Amino acid sequence: MRSPFFVSLLYLGFTGVASAQQAPPRDYPIQPVAFTQVHVHDTFWAPKMQTNADVTIPHTLQQCRQDGHIDNFRRAAGELPGDKLTQFPFDDTDIYKVIEGASYAMQVKKNPQLETYVDSLITLIGKAQEPDGYLYTFRTVKAAKPHEWIGTKRWEKEEDLSHELYNSGHLYEAAVAHYQATGKKTLLDIATKNADLLVRDLGPGKVEVYPGHQVVEIGLAKLYRVTGKQQYLDLAKFFLDVRGPKGNDYNQAAKRVVDQDEAVGHAVRATYMYSAMADVAALTGDKRYLTAIDAIWNDVVSKKLYITGGIGATGNGEAFGKPFELPNMSAYAETCASIANVYWNQRMFLLHGDAKYVDVLERTLYNGLIAGVSLSGDHFFYPNPLASMGQHQRGAWFACACCISNMTRFMASVPGYVYAQNADNLYVNLFMTSTSDMQLPSGKVGIEQKTNYPWDGQLDLAVNPQKRQEFTLRIRIPGWAQQQASPGGLYRFMDATPQPIPLRVNGKPVQYTLDHGYAVLKRRWQKGDQVTLTLPMATEKVMATTQVKDDLGKFALQRGPVVYCLEGPDNANGLVQNITVDQKAPVEVVYQNGLLNGINLLTTNGVSTRRQLNSDQLLTTPQAVKAIPYYAWANRGPSDMTVWVPYEASASKPQPAPTVASRSTPSSSLKSTKTLKALADQYDPIDSKDANYPYLHWWPKKNTIEFVQYDFAEPTTVSESKVYWFDDGPWGGCRIPASYKVYYQKDGKWVPVKNTTPYTVAKDNYNTVNFEPVRTTALKLEVQLPVDNATGIHEWMVK
Repeated sequence: MRSPFFVSLLYLGFTGVASAQQAPPRDYPIQPVAFTQVHVHDTFWAPKMQTNADVTIPHTLQQCRQDGHIDNFRRAAGELPGDKLTQFPFDDTDIYKVIEGASYAMQVKKNPQLETYVDSLITLIGKAQEPDGYLYTFRTVKAAKPHEWIGTKRWEKEEDLSHELYNSGHLYEAAVAHYQATGKKTLLDIATKNADLLVRDLGPGKVEVYPGHQVVEIGLAKLYRVTGKQQYLDLAKFFLDVRGPKGNDYNQAAKRVVDQDEAVGHAVRATYMYSAMADVAALTGDKRYLTAIDAIWNDVVSKKLYITGGIGATGNGEAFGKPFELPNMSAYAETCASIANVYWNQRMFLLHGDAKYVDVLERTLYNGLIAGVSLSGDHFFYPNPLASMGQHQRGAWFACACCISNMTRFMASVPGYVYAQNADNLYVNLFMTSTSDMQLPSGKVGIEQKTNYPWDGQLDLAVNPQKRQEFTLRIRIPGWAQQQASPGGLYRFMDATPQPIPLRVNGKPVQYTLDHGYAVLKRRWQKGDQVTLTLPMATEKVMATTQVKDDLGKFALQRGPVVYCLEGPDNANGLVQNITVDQKAPVEVVYQNGLLNGINLLTTNGVSTRRQLNSDQLLTTPQAVKAIPYYAWANRGPSDMTVWVPYEASASKPQPAPTVASRSTPSSSLKSTKTLKALADQYDPIDSKDANYPYLHWWPKKNTIEFVQYDFAEPTTVSESKVYWFDDGPWGGCRIPASYKVYYQKDGKWVPVKNTTPYTVAKDNYNTVNFEPVRTTALKLEVQLPVDNATGIHEWMVK
């Protein structure tokens, strides 16, 4: 039987060698209580974890089979002829991550059928591994036309695009999870064989490369804990220390890691690296890493964190934006980045013992992270925007499926974030109905939580030590309960009125001290002791600092840890962008058991606005305004949505006036119809690269003839076309078109209009062409894309 200390280390892979290996001589001062020791049975998290086990994991495995991810290994193993592989060299990792997720799920609940299937995948992975331990299907297959990312020899393009070490990192994490779940060393042996190859080939005086996409450092740290092999930890540290200063911001290699002090570049790569720096700092005692990640963390929470906990504002490089650059409609906030943000903040807490890190973790967990998977468990978001006009919709699968497979491994491990311990200090970090047994130096302790969190703020803790014993219970008092909207001052509550936070022991009020965000209860506990914490659950209106230009004149609704949004199905005419709500409008809360698997529904009063033809005056209509938890949006089809609610009319987007264009039926040469409404949404762009509102684009097409078309509601006489082109140069893939022409429909045929003004093609303004009046039922723009780029359209007006 494994010792309780051994078990407490499993969540982050903090294990010793099987049976006898001692724990590492140095590690995190605080240790998580493993998810296997925390049995959750509440109405919020337990169904989500069950859906992950019953739906998401099987769905992901099936999609991996259909999409060819498993065939990559079959071809590398010689079991399948041909050299046709999937799209990306990192597709191998989807198999590794789903094995990790399945391993976690099997620890919670035995599943012999799933275990047998995972065993067959591991056998196949072993066959695909080369004799010296190299494991990378895209090279082993020896395709006639090798993928352009992989290079001509091993490690040649590792710092760029090959993802060889990224694949290894996820292999190692899966191997640790599988070994811990089953006791089998089949995948662990494959992983250590590969890691031994890395040790032989890479490092000081050998091939000195850094990982282009970080994660192998985390995997090596986990293998070090499992095997005790110092070389694995040394290599993880080498991969960090060799990074920079001759690289670029995109993969955090423009500076040495110890010299970095702000979050830059690809958000997932970054937060995996910051997590690895925390791991290596804990295991080696290198305080320079701590100085760097402390500064980077402060940069994120004070300048680059969405109210939903999402990070990585821009789709250009899936990256952190500039300070306070937090657009809503075009927010990227990748699901993988939210998962990595939780990993990083958990490690920051384990290093420092401060509740502010768990505050960020909780914000991300209840909002930006679980928004990435549908309530049904089989549809997903890659980016997680904070506003939509119907152009965003979850998909069952993506060509780049990293977020889907990442979700499978994360959801089963959620209970591992509830508790932590340091000597006789027991931390209660998250609140969910559950039972747990843990071993403190003073003795074994059972804890039972009962709560209706996050819908209600009361937490009942039954403390059951095996014997009467003294230890300290540290219960997190969330920052939001103390009227601190978030660490770093990026957000604040509009009405920050402190509320009492009573704590009772055995029914009697107790005075407590707050230490780094924790209520400290040190006493001699005995079986049957009851602790009751009552958190104030007011509905708060959240304001962003004025430096976040996209949120000026707006507030967000938050109740407890949950951020809310307005969504079309709950509001008049299916619209929300045109709504304003007064700052002082009261908000009612009603639990709706039959809505979106059970939620608190918020209701207030506001007004909607609508444009008029030939008038600058807006029409306003009073209406009830309803809000749902952000994580639950887009479960009823594509629709209008916004997190930030205008309280100033200038911040809202009025409903379009009934023009010829807005009353038409749009179509185009695109297969997707999600952005067609953008053509007539009557949003005036700031400039051609403005991504704050939807736009239509043909990327990645280039040098082709495309079209957009309006079919009018009735025959109409028109004589003018105005089009505003989308152009996101110099870094994006769209430019203004090479040329375009206007056609009208006559007797079932398309006829070019007789223009009376020249066609002009320019960015950052409307391109107007006048033509002799025609009476028609349809108008079409035929667009010649540039030779080397796509193009797009913000707005197409017809007069």
